[in-house]
Amino acid sequence: MLSIRDPVHGFIRADALEAALIASRPFQRLRFIHQLGFTFLVYPGAEHSRFSHALGAMHLAGRVYDALCGKGDGLLPAGPRAAERRLVRAAALLHDLGHAPFSHSAEELFEEAIDHEEMTRRLISAPEIESIFARHGEGLTTAGVIRLLGGGPGREGGPRDSAGHRLLAQVVSGELDVDKMDYLLRDGLYCGVRYGSYDLERLLDTMLPLEDPERGEWGIGVEEGGVHALEALVMARYYMFTQVYFNVTGKALELHFNAWLAETGRRWAGDPERFVGEDDVSIWTTMRRSQSPHARAVTAREHFPLAFETREHLSREEKDRFEALVPGLVERFGGGNLLLSNSAKDPHLMGRGRIRVLVRRFDGSLEPMERASQFIRHLARIDRYRVYTPAPLREAVAASLRERWE
Repeated sequence: MLSIRDPVHGFIRADALEAALIASRPFQRLRFIHQLGFTFLVYPGAEHSRFSHALGAMHLAGRVYDALCGKGDGLLPAGPRAAERRLVRAAALLHDLGHAPFSHSAEELFEEAIDHEEMTRRLISAPEIESIFARHGEGLTTAGVIRLLGGGPGREGGPRDSAGHRLLAQVVSGELDVDKMDYLLRDGLYCGVRYGSYDLERLLDTMLPLEDPERGEWGIGVEEGGVHALEALVMARYYMFTQVYFNVTGKALELHFNAWLAETGRRWAGDPERFVGEDDVSIWTTMRRSQSPHARAVTAREHFPLAFETREHLSREEKDRFEALVPGLVERFGGGNLLLSNSAKDPHLMGRGRIRVLVRRFDGSLEPMERASQFIRHLARIDRYRVYTPAPLREAVAASLRERWE
């Protein structure tokens, strides 16, 4: 049994399979992938990695499994060595393997038409991970992990389509999953902000599996006594996006990074073996040697200043009106002198897809979280545009936009 001391969860225990996966090259690479991309250049403490986040997600997957198992009326088998429990922990541990250098900053720029989730599946299927499961899996397979991560078709009537299996998939990637539960606490801690805090213990205590009577799908819900704990998680996610993930300087650095990638024609390798050789360190080293102004904007923090930004919440009409201004702006100032970002997210919605987060009221009735929570009902989509430009053009660009926007 491997014991790892974690600043968020205390001691994290790993069995033989998990310890071997942690020691593998694809997983060790995550030590050198910043969890929050270039945010460490804004918040000096944000040096944490995908490595520590994946360990935290694995730990929480076990805790969530135990919480659901205790209230599931046999839906999930009990016990620390239950195959389903080990499977969901392994899936949570490996769910971020395919993240490109600097995480979300440019994660879709692969040589092939794939995304980081497909790269995760390729890495899990690679010989090194396959051999670890063969030695330590005790019946668990990489195919089972990939299916749980949404990468394999179910078989009608088979165990992959069982209610328990669908519930396990929600633990790893759903409206209320261990990914969000860990990254909010971890990102808030390392950024030195309080926005990411919520009552994890109360949330776990009130969590339970619920079948949606309208959609016939099993998902993770909460008892009515846990509504405020879940509201706190939603509020934490909402404010972490507005204050940290969509930070004005962090977005500028991402834009320069993407501009550098575009001008150099660089793409992330689609081959798993080559991909494992790319991380933040290798890309940062290349950027430091580059003569590109965009590379220097990142490595020397000489980024374009902000010239203009909209308010945080835009209507559809306002979005269309702002986007209509962009062609004229490019024509006047030149595309190379403008960097445009659109920070958009619905961090408060908890049921847009097939699976809704339900609340079991004290009388046993069920209702969607959006209806149970007055707070969530009044939150709106984050949707903000920002325009960055070289310092000499800043006032002219700002004046041009103010004149046309206001």
